[in-house]
Amino acid sequence: MYQTLTFLHSITRWLVLLNLIYTLFRSYKGYFSNGKFTKTDDTVRHWTATIAHIQLVIGMIFYFKSPIVQYFWKNWKEAKESFDHLFFGMIHISFMIIAIVIITVGSGLAKRRSSDREKFKTLCVWFTIALFIIFIAIPWPFSPFANRPYFR
Repeated sequence: MYQTLTFLHSITRWLVLLNLIYTLFRSYKGYFSNGKFTKTDDTVRHWTATIAHIQLVIGMIFYFKSPIVQYFWKNWKEAKESFDHLFFGMIHISFMIIAIVIITVGSGLAKRRSSDREKFKTLCVWFTIALFIIFIAIPWPFSPFANRPYFR
């Protein structure tokens, strides 16, 4: 089960990133060109938030099954000295939950805005902040904090 969760979490990460970047592309384009917020824009907004929530559920299950996290919580004093354990035990999950909350709030606010320009602006601001947080919290292969391969 752990290997399956590892694979699902790794693949879904790319879906979240691609959808978030695509939503931002459409939002910035719509905002700067004074475009109309179409049904497609609304669908992309909705699916970006939905895929992020799916990733959160997979991530939470993965978190509680992870031997690294289990070691972190059972051996708190020793594990907090290892940045790899600290990263996966606290930092990664905290930042990702914050990013998902920001995506959720931004999506909800954009949905309720009255003008198309306000909808695009709301998505631009909130989703850019979420993307920045996600980029920090992903254990990239080149990360000095904790690294993992692009696909697992």
